[in-house]
Amino acid sequence: MEKLSLEQLKGLKEQSDLEVNLLQDSLNNIRTATTRLEIASTALHDLSLRPQGKKMLVPLTASLYVPGTLDDANKVLVDVGTGYFIEKTMAEGIDYCERKINLLKSNYEQLIEVASKKKAIADEATAYLQAKMRQAAPTP
Repeated sequence: MEKLSLEQLKGLKEQSDLEVNLLQDSLNNIRTATTRLEIASTALHDLSLRPQGKKMLVPLTASLYVPGTLDDANKVLVDVGTGYFIEKTMAEGIDYCERKINLLKSNYEQLIEVASKKKAIADEATAYLQAKMRQAAPTP
């Protein structure tokens, strides 16, 4: 980095900061998705404990519930993305959630490593940039 010009250092710092911000957004998205899957897994487990014929409120959206009756707790619909749902057994649904949670946690750990490396590059570029600006400044 010491051989880079002032403009090149500025560009490197801006690029590194942008990458760190994008990685941070990805980390937040993974955290959100993991939380949703953990909630879904818990809900599946709770649903499996309810007896057939049990009256309950069924969520249509995050804030809209309608009354319903539990028909068969062993069959669930799993949202696999982009509006596609697959019917699975309760055990398969719970397993699906757990596998996705483990995958997301693995990706999260990998992204943490990449983000910390990018942050280190950005910090180093900032230090070199400040040093070059002090050298370029006229001494009084």
